[in-house]
Amino acid sequence: MVGDDLELLITAVVAADDDRQARAACAALLRQVGGRVVRAIDCSDEEPGCWSVTISRVSGERATQNVAGALARAVRTFVRQLGDEFPTPRVACEPPTAWTVLEDPALLDGLVPGAERLLVEAWAGGDPQQNRPEAPAPDRSAQAPEPERVRTRLSLRVDVATDRSAGAEWQARAVASRVARSGKITRVAPHGHLLSVHIDLGASVNSPTVALQDAVASLGRSGWSDVEWSGDSGTIRWSASPVPAAGIAALALTATPESAFVWTVPD
Repeated sequence: MVGDDLELLITAVVAADDDRQARAACAALLRQVGGRVVRAIDCSDEEPGCWSVTISRVSGERATQNVAGALARAVRTFVRQLGDEFPTPRVACEPPTAWTVLEDPALLDGLVPGAERLLVEAWAGGDPQQNRPEAPAPDRSAQAPEPERVRTRLSLRVDVATDRSAGAEWQARAVASRVARSGKITRVAPHGHLLSVHIDLGASVNSPTVALQDAVASLGRSGWSDVEWSGDSGTIRWSASPVPAAGIAALALTATPESAFVWTVPD
């Protein structure tokens, strides 16, 4: 990883009726920053009339031994290049990614007409949603029927120190993307002075114990608690010490056999 170029992902959330309108709204931004559109997604189920368009480009920064510093610099340098009117942003960093959210529609309108916010991410090792290899389709010719396998549902709670729901959601999505290709936010709720983002990470064919082990390995943090069991469901937790003034304060992963799955929220 050291010495590799860092990848920038710039995601604009815009008011649009369809893919064509969303891409057209981002045309001027694309000309200014370069790169290519890698995703255009209808997110009207979360925000009516909204599309998100993601642009990928190589950053001028390269990964160093202090990868967190390089990631943060890549985000700040990019924002400064947008124009003098953009203030130096506060950057959240959880290697292999760092990010900031720009939420000033009046300021962003000059870059992307109709933009509600702009997410700027830097990744060391590339965007996991683009770089994860697809599993090859199994050859089922002349195979005996497989025995029924246990399916486990994984859910994640991300507690974020912020007073803005959008900022909490973007940070939670960045964490969830390390575990699942497409996690779905189910709700955002106050949790003391924090905002808790609840994400359905989808199903796994592994047992709850193995599913939790795999998820923790993907997140790559130390200091996780032992698994707490309630019936067949297991929950494992991580918390920052001390609790940060801004950023991710705690995580909770829960694995439940799908046959017994109901929406539960770990305390």
